[in-house]
Amino acid sequence: MSSLVFVFLIVLYFNDGVLARGRSREVSFDQNYKVIWGDNHVVSLNQGTEIQLLMDNSSGSGFGSKKNYGSGFFHLRIKVPRGDSGGVVTAYYMTSQGSKHDELDFEFLGNKKGKPYILQTNVFSEGQGNREQRLHLWFDPTQDFHHYRILWNQHQIVFFVDNIPIRVFKNMSNVGVRYPTKPMQIQASLWDGDSWATDGGRTKINWSSAPFKAYFQSFDVKGCEVLQDSSDIQHCASHKYQWNTPSFWQLDPVRQRQYENVKTRYMIYDYCTDRKRNPTPPLEC
Repeated sequence: MSSLVFVFLIVLYFNDGVLARGRSREVSFDQNYKVIWGDNHVVSLNQGTEIQLLMDNSSGSGFGSKKNYGSGFFHLRIKVPRGDSGGVVTAYYMTSQGSKHDELDFEFLGNKKGKPYILQTNVFSEGQGNREQRLHLWFDPTQDFHHYRILWNQHQIVFFVDNIPIRVFKNMSNVGVRYPTKPMQIQASLWDGDSWATDGGRTKINWSSAPFKAYFQSFDVKGCEVLQDSSDIQHCASHKYQWNTPSFWQLDPVRQRQYENVKTRYMIYDYCTDRKRNPTPPLEC
């Protein structure tokens, strides 16, 4: 496939949410998601097409997809809490069940008023995480909704912010790197992370600023469904799903340049280069 056609397909995908003609319709929260904790801290807005999660000193809140998935191009539009949000964590992630779980994380780490949010990503496989990367965003995520996406197929996991790749985790299981292979549920939550999230846990939550509010939109799901009690995701590698076709096995040249720019200009921590923590770089690095 020529690079021009490839870019055209990607643009269609990002603009419409699927590789199809036309705009994707608004999908209500209840169609694909359910509240999983903090029921009285979850508010449905705009006829169910927007959800507000709240946190105060009595509880946070969270929701999750009704189904599990084995591959896909997942997305939510998110606006995180404003003001003095130090210690507050807004999370959008995918997770399997069990102690040796797989997980793909977006974590928005709040900060003191006037200081920027930090976006942390992480990848767990077979219960092994410790693969944190952190960056400053090139915009204020409290002011408006932005798109956050996770591409997951048999070849790579890519985290996107507004169509720009900010992290790539390749499938290197052939050299012994564990790669997520378990069915995962999509989840989002607003919770108390002041033991670690801001300044290494030195900045605690200012509860006088509560309730903290995070907002979520875009509840359609583009993923390969897996039966609730099944661990088999082999069918989710099928090329009938567009995100599994060769065009999505690696970044195209334009997005590769965007990715390199993000790493150069905005990344503030990468476990791969933390020699105190990892004197020998992990294999995937």
